[in-house]
Amino acid sequence: MRRREVIAGLGAIAVWPRAAGAQQKTIPLIGILRMPPAALDLFIRPFRTFMMGLGWEEGRTVAYRISYADGDVALMPELAKALVSSGTDVLVAAGTSSIRVLQNATTTIPIVGLGEDFVGAGFAKSMARPGGNVTGVSILATELDAKRLEVLRAALPTARHIALISDPGNPISAERWHLIEKAAQALDVRLEVFEARSEEELHRTLDLLVRAGANAVNVLSSPFLNSVRDQIVATLTQARLPAIYQWTETARQGGLLAYGPSLSEAYRRVAELVDRILRGAKPAELPIEQPTRIALIVNLKTAKELGIAIPSALLIRADEVIE
Repeated sequence: MRRREVIAGLGAIAVWPRAAGAQQKTIPLIGILRMPPAALDLFIRPFRTFMMGLGWEEGRTVAYRISYADGDVALMPELAKALVSSGTDVLVAAGTSSIRVLQNATTTIPIVGLGEDFVGAGFAKSMARPGGNVTGVSILATELDAKRLEVLRAALPTARHIALISDPGNPISAERWHLIEKAAQALDVRLEVFEARSEEELHRTLDLLVRAGANAVNVLSSPFLNSVRDQIVATLTQARLPAIYQWTETARQGGLLAYGPSLSEAYRRVAELVDRILRGAKPAELPIEQPTRIALIVNLKTAKELGIAIPSALLIRADEVIE
């Protein structure tokens, strides 16, 4: 069996050809490693749109090779190797696990990641000067996952039992977990962790969570969990369980609360870093970017559906209230 067929058997791979004839070698190839299945992927369409806005026309001035692990973290190393060996000029990934397998596969091809603690994970020497082949956009998950507990308790002062939905494929660092536990102790709440890394696991996890008797839910940051956010929001709303989410867009789409950056803005900035690298910038010298705006969004429509009255003190703090 040819290597291309072996790789294709390991995970879904979508290839947009560079170009025909003499142009083939002149068009840069962007390799993208994705954990969620293609049908759930929320990244590719906006990323390609932002790249188009920066002057990169697919099939004429740029090509894409997209590899999907379909939720199976065990497939990631082989998919990463395949992307590296395919002649990619820049690699793109989201989440600690995805960035790590790409960095393990190459120390020379530039990698642009959408991730958490780049320095703590060993991807970069510093935020200002990464010093290697990895740069990207930090979503501040280490700080914000704990902060969301505070916001959740401010919305639900009587909540004492809070469930965390976590993705084991995007593991929680020791520092991140320490901050979450510290916040829980300060707020006098008991945490219960529920894990899901695939759609099949998610159905079981949500069923267990609904029956666990938690007062509220904190959905931790994860590319996979973001890809299935509609399912999570629908299930928790039906179960009348209030929850807080990572991205502001989730509250606008029906989630009760969101505290964090804009997903669209993060995708745009990833595209801008890729653009700069394709135009000659070195990832070692491109500072790792952080969100310039963290927003609190409260969806009062969902609160009414859940039968919850959001305290006025929190509404005053909110950057946006959806009525």
